[in-house]
Amino acid sequence: MEEIDETEAVPQVYMACILHGHRVGISYYDSSIGQLYVLEVWEDGSVDFPLIDLVKYQAKPLIIYTSTKSEDSFLSALQRSDGTTEAPTVKLVKSSIFSYEQAWHRLIYLRVTGMDDGLNIKERICFLSSMMDIGSDIQVRASGGLLAILENERIVDTLEQKECGNASITIDSVTEISFAAHEALQIFQIDKHPSHMGIGRAKEGFSVFGMMNKCVTPIGRRLLSKSRYPSSFDIPYILKKFNSPSSISVSTDWASFLKSVCSLLHVNKIFEVGISESLQEQVRHLNLDIVEKAHSCITTELAYVYELVIGVIDVNRSKEKGYGTLVKEGFCDELDELRQIYEELPEFLEEVSSLELARLPHFFGGKLVPCIVYIHQIGYLMCIFEDKLDETTLEKLQDFEFAVNGDGDTKKFFYRTSKTRELDNLLGDIYHKILDMERVITRDLVSHVLLFSTHLLKAVNFAAELDCFLSLSLIARQNSYVRPILTADSLLDIQNGRHVLQEMTVDTFIPNDTKILDNGRINIITGPNYSGKSIYIKQVALIVFLSHIGSFVPADAATVGLTDRIFCAMGSKLMTAEQSTFMIDLHQVGMMLSFVLENICRHASSRSLCLLDEFGKGTLTEDGIGLLGGTINHFVASDDPPKVLVCTHLTEIFNESCLPKSEKIRFYTMSVLRPENNRTDIEDIVFLYRLVPGHALLSYGLHCAQLAGVPEDVIRRAACILDAIGNNKHVERTCNERILAQDQLYKDAVDKMLAFDVLKGDLNLFFQEIFP
Repeated sequence: MEEIDETEAVPQVYMACILHGHRVGISYYDSSIGQLYVLEVWEDGSVDFPLIDLVKYQAKPLIIYTSTKSEDSFLSALQRSDGTTEAPTVKLVKSSIFSYEQAWHRLIYLRVTGMDDGLNIKERICFLSSMMDIGSDIQVRASGGLLAILENERIVDTLEQKECGNASITIDSVTEISFAAHEALQIFQIDKHPSHMGIGRAKEGFSVFGMMNKCVTPIGRRLLSKSRYPSSFDIPYILKKFNSPSSISVSTDWASFLKSVCSLLHVNKIFEVGISESLQEQVRHLNLDIVEKAHSCITTELAYVYELVIGVIDVNRSKEKGYGTLVKEGFCDELDELRQIYEELPEFLEEVSSLELARLPHFFGGKLVPCIVYIHQIGYLMCIFEDKLDETTLEKLQDFEFAVNGDGDTKKFFYRTSKTRELDNLLGDIYHKILDMERVITRDLVSHVLLFSTHLLKAVNFAAELDCFLSLSLIARQNSYVRPILTADSLLDIQNGRHVLQEMTVDTFIPNDTKILDNGRINIITGPNYSGKSIYIKQVALIVFLSHIGSFVPADAATVGLTDRIFCAMGSKLMTAEQSTFMIDLHQVGMMLSFVLENICRHASSRSLCLLDEFGKGTLTEDGIGLLGGTINHFVASDDPPKVLVCTHLTEIFNESCLPKSEKIRFYTMSVLRPENNRTDIEDIVFLYRLVPGHALLSYGLHCAQLAGVPEDVIRRAACILDAIGNNKHVERTCNERILAQDQLYKDAVDKMLAFDVLKGDLNLFFQEIFP
């Protein structure tokens, strides 16, 4: 089979945003992967709506829909561009589209992949509640309204009408998302093109997805990433394009389709050959049904579709002939005859031009000889170069009729003659006759291919799963990952856990254990700067994340309780946020602490994992201590708190007035080899990067400054100030030769001023002595 180039296209994302008080409901749909996203954000009353920019930065919507009753400031935020990408188109729709009743009713009849047929209303609500907060009116209005718009504009497919008269819409999945976790944990990280003008495509940076993505198929990469980098040239996209009434399939579409089907058939042949006994034993041990699934998903219907397409389509014909022709030669005699006439048309028109000029030799004496040409959709015309025929000549040439002027360096004037009219009647617009006939043939082919769309999509989904399994297994084997144990209990037990990315950047990585059971669900971690606190809590979150996507994990052993959400209050690198890092942290912590509202779990639950890294450092120390202490107290007061990992240098919270004594709290620190008597001699400190019970009161910031290359004189001065403050002494002023000379100059000036006789002295001479 021929190798055919594969090209990827930009996904089409449609978003709906509505504002109710300080709450913004957002829903967006990625048409290339059939996935609907729902989230709710709280704005602090700012007219700039900065969180809207964060969502647009992540989703990159093509069109944003909102109510006609939206405020002007809200519309401005939706229309605003971040300066790096083109601003999305904002469309206003009537407010009734977003009414709660209509939106709720549409969501209830939503068909989601994995939902069993025949579910009643209550069961449907339970199913959707596992994916989104169905009790949030703002989320329901945004998502239900968007579905109505997408259906009206034929962006999503509708199934048969139900008895109640409401169309059911098929969506692959619904996901409630948190952008902060993706960014903080480096699950995804986009490296923009180096051109400051934004020319060229961005690429995946140093991230978990970039490291684990060894997929070789576009749909495999799509399945692994869930929402990033959807590719256009794979079977689901092409089938959708083929089935669109307004779309025209081109040779590259058919080439990609044939390559994809051929690859699927090749996969099936591999499984037909069989696998070794040892591999079969491992497959049985892991309860994998890959071989059986391959035989059931990749069926003989795919081979029939492949033969059907190659019997009609010649993907190389357009390139060889130089015009848009697809149908194979010999498939249709009438089409072959028309194409032969079109391909021989230049020579034929040259002969006709010679005959026409022989009839009128004395009228054309220029350098360029007139000729008859064929122009698509216009027909056959006599082309006269340089000078237009005057009225006298036209009177002698009764059958000449001026048609149009031509563009280009050489002046061209086109006329209709008796001969060109004869050609119009005889041949007509032959090029478009060919295209129309080929479109009829290809549409008939498409209708036959679509009969097998279920078989094709079933095979593609299997190939995507297989691609992801192979990618994850390859990484697991290369990096010595282990299979985690997922349990319904809300616990976390990791032995010698490692950070997915950090271990790739250092020579020796120190692993650490994690054990969170019913007691000690709130872990407070202290320790010096540069001792590995942030890396530790991130590695715990990444191990939990990888466990839930079906991957092995970097550890010696891991038992992971089912986790519904991961929250990260670790600052933000997004320059488009238009908020301080401290404000973004407050928003994240606010989402964690929205624990139970009207008996509906909206954010963090007992199955959630919450990470707080240096929360409270972005304001006054007293305010930071109060906020951190209040946050931890809130978790302690809960009957069943989430799993919480807190990194902090605010050691004042260890005071009993800040934190209560509770079995729910455990204290840990990163161990350090330090001098005797806890002295701060920076030369003798060694970081061990090992998590141990206890807490640390020193940060060893001077040692970190030395490691970072801060000048020695700055470090010495900082040590003097630290020693003076620690012993309640006065901080002595820095002295050096330049400062001493300046002090002496000021002292001499004061002495001269005191000795100056204001009654008899010469004031000009006095100033000359002070300022020589």
